[in-house]
Amino acid sequence: MSTFQGVDERPCDCFYRRATKRSSEDLICVTYDRPFIQKGLKAGNRICPRTQQVLSHTILTPNHLVREMISQWCKNRGIELSDPVLLVNEDGITESERDHFLSLLQKMSSGLPEQKEAAKELRSLTKRMPSFRALFGESIHAIPQLLSPLSEGKFEDGIHPELQEDVITTLLNLSIHDNNKKLVAESPMVIPLLIEALQSGTIQTRSNAAAALFTLSALDSNKALIGKSGALKPLIALLDEGHPLAMKDVASAIFNLCITHENKARAVRDGAVRTILKKIRNRMHVDELLAILAMLSSHPKAVEEMGELGAVPCLLCVIRETNCGRNKENCIAVLHTICLNDRTKWKEIREEENTYGTISELAQNGTSRSKRKASGILDRLNRTVNLTHTA
Repeated sequence: MSTFQGVDERPCDCFYRRATKRSSEDLICVTYDRPFIQKGLKAGNRICPRTQQVLSHTILTPNHLVREMISQWCKNRGIELSDPVLLVNEDGITESERDHFLSLLQKMSSGLPEQKEAAKELRSLTKRMPSFRALFGESIHAIPQLLSPLSEGKFEDGIHPELQEDVITTLLNLSIHDNNKKLVAESPMVIPLLIEALQSGTIQTRSNAAAALFTLSALDSNKALIGKSGALKPLIALLDEGHPLAMKDVASAIFNLCITHENKARAVRDGAVRTILKKIRNRMHVDELLAILAMLSSHPKAVEEMGELGAVPCLLCVIRETNCGRNKENCIAVLHTICLNDRTKWKEIREEENTYGTISELAQNGTSRSKRKASGILDRLNRTVNLTHTA
């Protein structure tokens, strides 16, 4: 039993009307069985049929007064009324769980002890229960309420690290829910607070902020929004720090964001090439970083920087050492692009081929793409030798 202003009466039957057959017209307009209200909302109904205004939220408020009246009416007639705690909607949420969710959000605007308690429980619930993640999509106010401890000014000693970690991790949990990705990313405070979390807080907070950006960037519109917000620079800085706990999440976020051309340019400008090559030389997360490097190699400035920073010998060494076909493929693809754009690198390639036969080996035994790129390099080498002999 819930009260809701502006749900079409035709698809939404009213429990009180069914029970008494004599309820007032006003009551019928606003009080319905929750499942019928939710059915209308899930069908995309966000316009009040009476005012024709867009609903400001879709939070359903239990009408305890009407339920008590119904309960008394049923009791007088020997009719058993179901327990509201046991009324479960399509998402598997009971009335009591929904009420608990709303009370937790209210606590996020209370004192620090209440905020910490509520944030920790929201983190746990959104991790364990997909239905709780979906609840955040029912109101435009839910996410601002969650973030209020981080956005309404700082405590005297700054943001409490444990509270920040719980809130940021809850955001990560929410972003896993596909229907939340757009809502979460477009909430005005979310991206700035995630960027801030990348630069401060516990390493778990920073890692989870990167993971949230990775998850949100699954949508192309979010990739553009996150890139424009300046997230790549702190992501690259965190990658440069090289903390083992954060590396994989950071690399995944950078890779996803750099799928768009605009973000590739931002990543190159913010020092991605230098940082990635340094980590590859140190053999840190080579798989993920080679994939990013291969993606960036479609940007002219990145290719130029790779040549200047000694990418050729570094990548040739990786090809010789690794047994991973995908890593060899990414290396030879980058080398092919560098050599096409910088003739001075052919000497290094020729010396490598004469000493180790690295390119020929890949042309024979690599993946289909590796074979194609390696053969292209060998053809160029042979043409250069023939031209030299002719001259």
